[in-house]
Amino acid sequence: MFVIIGYVVVLGAVFGGFAMGGGHLGALFQPIELLMIGGGALGAFFVGNTGKAVKATSKALPSVFKGAKYSKETYMELMALLYEILGKIRKEGLMAVESDVENPEQSALFSKYPKILGDHHVIEFTTDYLRIMVSGNLNAMEIENLMDVEIETHHHEALVPAHVISKLGDGLPAFGIVAAVMGVVHTMESVGAPPAELGMLIAHALVGTFLGILLAYGFVGPLGGLLEQKAEESTKMFQTIKVTLLASLNGYAPAMAVEFGRKVLNSPERPGFTELETHVKQKR
Repeated sequence: MFVIIGYVVVLGAVFGGFAMGGGHLGALFQPIELLMIGGGALGAFFVGNTGKAVKATSKALPSVFKGAKYSKETYMELMALLYEILGKIRKEGLMAVESDVENPEQSALFSKYPKILGDHHVIEFTTDYLRIMVSGNLNAMEIENLMDVEIETHHHEALVPAHVISKLGDGLPAFGIVAAVMGVVHTMESVGAPPAELGMLIAHALVGTFLGILLAYGFVGPLGGLLEQKAEESTKMFQTIKVTLLASLNGYAPAMAVEFGRKVLNSPERPGFTELETHVKQKR
């Protein structure tokens, strides 16, 4: 929603200001310039990225028109799930969660938390490390190192679309210049034309530079920053799981382990101590 609102504001401010200054909006409608800029950028996008990066970017772009995936309610549900898992382990032992870990979709425990169960990556990360804890072959330090490596890998992959879109935005002004130069070339070919016609040709050429810069800094560039923020949000989920499970491995009670996880969260999503305590107890 905010992306659409932002685009409307950009268009309104730029084109509205141009019209209020006496400009003719029809002069800015140059589909050929858009074809050269958009087509050149699209071609460069395919040339400069692997198939994996193209696929990841195509998959990530629709998410920019959606709200934040990880809200305060989602984090509270995650910590309620971890609290219940760790409580079951503390009462009945690690082997008590083996069936839940092996088949989370069939688990009555996981089924109580549909938002978390619907996130494949979060479930996989959680169950993988619970499985390692059940096996008992690694100590807390070794598990922490392994978690750090996996989180770093996930973060790197999540940032690929952001980097791709940012680079595409950086290149758009250059393609705008290309379109403008092509317009100038066409103008120079028409030197014998009347002054009014030459003026129109020069104006059309300058529109190419204008469109390249507008698309770069008003439309495409901001999407790169938004995708980067979304990647940071997804990484925070894994960090919360990591800190909570490690606290349990180090001997802390479930309530305290969840408190460790709460401290990892950014302030807008972080519930209060009492709020979280009440929530996890109600969920049991």
